[in-house]
Amino acid sequence: MISTALPIQNYALLDDDECDARIVAAKQKLGARCVILGHHYQRNEVFKHADFSGDSLKLSRNAAASEAEYIVFCGVHFMAEVADILSRPEQIAILPDMAAGCSMADMANVIKVNKCWQELSDLLDPDETVTPVTYINSAADLKAFCGDHGGIVCTSSNTQKVLEWSFSRREKVLFFPDQHLGRNTGYRMGIPLDEMVTWDFEQPLGGLTEAQIRQAKIILWKGFCSVHQMFKPEHIDRFLERYPETKVISHPEASFEVCEKSDYVGSTEYILKVVADAEPGTRWLVGTELNLVNRLNELTKDQGKNVHFMSPTVCMCSTMFRTDPQHLAWVMENLAAGHVVNRIQVPEKEAVLARKALDNMLSIH
Repeated sequence: MISTALPIQNYALLDDDECDARIVAAKQKLGARCVILGHHYQRNEVFKHADFSGDSLKLSRNAAASEAEYIVFCGVHFMAEVADILSRPEQIAILPDMAAGCSMADMANVIKVNKCWQELSDLLDPDETVTPVTYINSAADLKAFCGDHGGIVCTSSNTQKVLEWSFSRREKVLFFPDQHLGRNTGYRMGIPLDEMVTWDFEQPLGGLTEAQIRQAKIILWKGFCSVHQMFKPEHIDRFLERYPETKVISHPEASFEVCEKSDYVGSTEYILKVVADAEPGTRWLVGTELNLVNRLNELTKDQGKNVHFMSPTVCMCSTMFRTDPQHLAWVMENLAAGHVVNRIQVPEKEAVLARKALDNMLSIH
């Protein structure tokens, strides 16, 4: 008798404690055949089951180096795609909830980027003068686009090295999907703001003049992270009025104005390290996702540190939040029963080109 996959409906009404017990039992049954990856922005009820935690690239590389047959990525869609691209052919990448996407990644799609490239072709030869750079927080087909056009992928921790690599090959960069990461990094490299223009993908020629495009060193896609967009310079000002001794640290997906007011700017891994290594008793205002900030506060409070979330209103990554204990239990019990659900598989032609862009990054990482 051939058994069928367990339906997700069976799990929707289970409470978190029941799911927790089922995840642990399935994990024990699967053993080394399965590895669970937990991105820093995941809720604690899911994050605690992770075999590896970190940012998306680090997690994918950990999984690829493991002996696991199944890679269960508690993150969002593009992260599971990267895991599939970088892992061995016999490894299977799985996303517990297919609705876990990324609004920023969705702001740049391959149709819009191809249109942009075509419009640029009317003014200059982009394959000779423009290096396309996509943030790792993007779909696999955009990574493939970069691989096809001599481009590269970046992370929030290596953007400067990637831009230096890009400028060593061509005079301009098209940077997508997050404008803030590109602008903040470019400015710290000494590129004037007026040489970084924003391409509005809803406007002809990006809403720019021919002169602006010719003058630009970096053409920034009009995309942003909805979480990091919430942080405002006045949040920092008000907090410092109350606690002037506070150190401010922000993710480079935050706006230029917020990053300029911050003492430190860097990736999630950087934020964790700086605060963890800081002197006991220090106070920190952190501009990144709420789950990470709360976890960091818990980890450091025994050192007398106070870690505060920058925004006065709660703003967590709603798409990251979709991965809940119910979906994780469903995936794990199906694997334990011999069923693969929610597999993420990048088409081979696309994966080859995307891997090319990722390899360009890894060669300088």
